Amino acid sequence: MKKQELFAGLKIVELAGVLAGPAVGMFFAELGATVIKVENPSNNGDVTRSWLLESESKENQSGYYSSVNYNKTVLWADLTVEKDLELVLNEIADADIVIANFKPTSSKKLGLDSKTLRGKFPKLIYAQISGYGANDETPAFDVVLQAEAGFMYINGEKEGTAVKIPIAIIDILAAHQLKEAILIALLKRSISNQGATVHVSLYNAALATLANQATNYLMGGIVPERMGSLHPNIAPYGETFYTKDHKAIVLAVGNDKQFASLCSCLNINDLLSDVRFSSNSLRVKNRALLSIFLSKAFCEFHSTFLLKELKNNNVPCGEIRNMDEVLNCESARKLILTEALPNGQITKRMATAIFDFD
Repeated sequence: MKKQELFAGLKIVELAGVLAGPAVGMFFAELGATVIKVENPSNNGDVTRSWLLESESKENQSGYYSSVNYNKTVLWADLTVEKDLELVLNEIADADIVIANFKPTSSKKLGLDSKTLRGKFPKLIYAQISGYGANDETPAFDVVLQAEAGFMYINGEKEGTAVKIPIAIIDILAAHQLKEAILIALLKRSISNQGATVHVSLYNAALATLANQATNYLMGGIVPERMGSLHPNIAPYGETFYTKDHKAIVLAVGNDKQFASLCSCLNINDLLSDVRFSSNSLRVKNRALLSIFLSKAFCEFHSTFLLKELKNNNVPCGEIRNMDEVLNCESARKLILTEALPNGQITKRMATAIFDFD
């Protein structure tokens, strides 16, 4: 079976807008599921249709909307109109999954809440996304969540202001969590023949991703501070250096062996006998001084030669690329999904189901 056919026969009704919910729907659409995306014509549908770059034509579908709405069938329906609501309920009647991000009061008023729908359709999997909790009505926006969950505080340069990650990362994280929950519910249903309600809040998804930064605080009482791309536990990890041809290379050196290889490639083996850099903990302590030595060494080499040399010697590193450089790489081009719209517009986005399946 081809990966694109894994969920052939699975039907999903998407009652969600913006990014997180639609990203979940697109994942299943990529794998062959039928995804019916419900949009309200009275307010011009999913709000991201209007989130156009200055360079985008108002006659076309926005890139933002296109990024998570691939291979779906749009059903235009105003849920406050009885006949439109009936139309949607008819679609849900034989659906496997409903994805929703309604406010609780709105879903109950429309009869599209989990309890009501699962009472009618016991095998239904109801997948809900909220901002702060299943019964919380507070609107949620990615930048606010990045602020409240600590992402902004630790992101940015040491002497700079707090900045957000320039991707709606909290939505993407929540989408991954909800995909996992749905897959577990599908597995459970295959055994019990019963549906389930699964819920993910954007806030909890953000907190769950704090990983080592949270643990550094929980175990050591250390409040993480902004340090740019640097790693609080490893050096030189996250440091950026410029080559003779002004290309930026970032390092991810995590152990003594890799550090020795780095010094060998840069012809600075004398650093290996310097007690200030003899262990990772000492390199973290003396990272500012270490960076002075490394900066001087990097600027003696051209990037093409040095990158090849470093990678051949198993030194973790990479050139810092812009989006043009990234998406014109062969490996990236293989992940681009293209879809032609009825008006002739060709839309493109990155695949989300990127695993291999054999």
